[in-house]
Amino acid sequence: MDFKQIQELIKIVNKSNIGEVTIEEKGFRLTIKQKEEPVQQMVAAPVQAQAYVAPPPMAATAPPVVAPPAEKPKPTETASPADNLIIIKSPMIGTFYRSAAPGKPVYVNIGDEIEPGKVVCIIEAMKLFNEIESEVKGKIVKVLADDASPVEYDQPLFLVEPN
Repeated sequence: MDFKQIQELIKIVNKSNIGEVTIEEKGFRLTIKQKEEPVQQMVAAPVQAQAYVAPPPMAATAPPVVAPPAEKPKPTETASPADNLIIIKSPMIGTFYRSAAPGKPVYVNIGDEIEPGKVVCIIEAMKLFNEIESEVKGKIVKVLADDASPVEYDQPLFLVEPN
């Protein structure tokens, strides 16, 4: 079995619902396993020979999708309606910054009044600095992320008491 045939077999297994395929041919055994994610795991080893056969390079995975800068966080209410607080969440994966640059004043502090359209922070993703604007009117009650720290998609950033 040559390298191109192995690559084609990986593509076929990846596109199908097959979980695992094992092929034995001329003292050569090939097993391709598919995880729940679209990532292949390939093990190639000769059956009779003692020499190690290196597996071919894995198929490249797609790069992470980053939301466009125009996208804004969608505030949602917390599970406890008694608190009546709104959470401003991160619309993307990146690095959270409270100010435009080191030494510059922060966009919002605890106790600050915000309105829809007011910039509350910046998230850097792939060397792009995205201003995150508020979609609610209210008062900042708590900052939930540390400055210059990595944040995940949908991670809570601020707690806002609506007006």
